[in-house]
Amino acid sequence: MKKRGPIIGIFGLALVVSSISVVFSIFPTDITNGNDLYIPSAFEGMFSQVSDNLQILPGESGYFSYSTKSSNVPLLWGVQIIDYHDGDKLSISISNIYGDNYGVFSQDNPIIFETLEIHQSDTLNFEIQNHGSRIINVVVMLSEDPDNSNALSNPNSSFMNKILPLAISGILLILGIVILLIGAILSLVDWKNTQNNKQKF
Repeated sequence: MKKRGPIIGIFGLALVVSSISVVFSIFPTDITNGNDLYIPSAFEGMFSQVSDNLQILPGESGYFSYSTKSSNVPLLWGVQIIDYHDGDKLSISISNIYGDNYGVFSQDNPIIFETLEIHQSDTLNFEIQNHGSRIINVVVMLSEDPDNSNALSNPNSSFMNKILPLAISGILLILGIVILLIGAILSLVDWKNTQNNKQKF
């Protein structure tokens, strides 16, 4: 029986394992559990400002304010629920000091990220209401004009030092899965050919 299929499959599996190893070397926590991945630390330098942990009781609201420094730039904001559990649910209302409403956003996952267009310097108020049944802790992250932030423009930034390996890891993972599937298909084809040859004799 030909061994090209298993050899190719083993090579693909090695690429998949290498990809996973790269990810765990960057994030040495259990990233399969969103509770253990603290986004501000994982992407240090990406955000202009990160709030302290806000503890919010069920049915209550937590508040955070941020004053923008630029005009006509996008503002990336995010909220992470620390130690997320199924059933946790938030609503995030954003307004400015003049009462203008930037929108209300629902969150029932560990992390939410959205972008706002800021046309002039403004002070934004975040009202985060806990619609779940337990006390939760959240952190708010903000980045003005993220496409031109120092985290992206500086190749030696902490953020870029994570993004490049993650990109390589993603390529290795996709390539490994494809090669693994090719190896499995070739193994099946070779096995069928072997069985057919045996039947002829």
